[in-house]
Amino acid sequence: MDPIKNTISAADPLHKDPSAPDGEEALRRILSEPAAFSDRLPAGETSLAERRLRRARLAGVVTLAAAAVTVGVLAATNLGPLTSAPGPAGTVTASETPAPSASEMPTPPASVVPPPAENTTTVPPHGEPSPTGTPPQAAPRQTFVFPDGHISFAYPDGWSVRTEQGPYLTEEAKAGSVYAVVLDGSGSEVARVLSGMYGDGAAGSVKRTVLDHAPVPGITDASGIPAEFGFASDQVLPVSYPGMPEPAKPADSSSLYYFMDVRLAREFLPGQTQSGTNQIPLPNGVMSAYVVFDFEKQPVFATPDAAKAWMASEQYAQLKALLLSLTYS
Repeated sequence: MDPIKNTISAADPLHKDPSAPDGEEALRRILSEPAAFSDRLPAGETSLAERRLRRARLAGVVTLAAAAVTVGVLAATNLGPLTSAPGPAGTVTASETPAPSASEMPTPPASVVPPPAENTTTVPPHGEPSPTGTPPQAAPRQTFVFPDGHISFAYPDGWSVRTEQGPYLTEEAKAGSVYAVVLDGSGSEVARVLSGMYGDGAAGSVKRTVLDHAPVPGITDASGIPAEFGFASDQVLPVSYPGMPEPAKPADSSSLYYFMDVRLAREFLPGQTQSGTNQIPLPNGVMSAYVVFDFEKQPVFATPDAAKAWMASEQYAQLKALLLSLTYS
């Protein structure tokens, strides 16, 4: 065919191209040929149900992985490593991870908070200070009991007590009047305690200065008045005459008189008073307990400050403890 004619024929829309499918013929085959269908997918294609199952499995795997990561982080933060190398049998190996601080530890409910541990104290060796605030043990002491079994007192280990006959008025009262003479470690007489007989004495007006005093729990006189230990000084006042007012100032020549004993509590009052007595009436007679000073050297202390300084000495503490330990039973 002429090339020009062929070109024009190809451009004609009404021209029938034998290579193009015939629509009428295709429709005829569809309507006339038997229909055949299949639910099988072509090779390589995935069904909708399988794709949904795969998605569900993938979501489950992701959830489990996230939970595992969370548990691992919490365990590493609070409990240390989850695994550790096993130690030898019978031993306990500590984790290298430091223990959480108090601020990091969770606070348990009030109902499960453990009770505080019992407070225990340990008595330190004699003479050493206690780290728990408990005072050290007192020095060992012995106890002296009068022959009639009524009055007793404690004194330091290393000191001694000997007895002497006390004052008496009748032979019947002689055996019941006894002095307990207390000697320190050097053998010097430092205190006396009388039991069983009323002694003599005299009183006068004094200006009393009380340096120290404390109750003696074990001694109460026959009428129920409590007794006290005391360390004091008296300044004797001039004797007043009938009709004259009580002197308020001591004479220039008066000196201080120091004493340390046990008296009725009302006699350890500061200011102007009567000198009183250290004789305490008891059911078995009388008790008189006092520290022995050298009366030939009165005043015993050169100055009031020297007397106060002596109060800080070991001897003062020992004598005070002796008088405070007096007991009547």
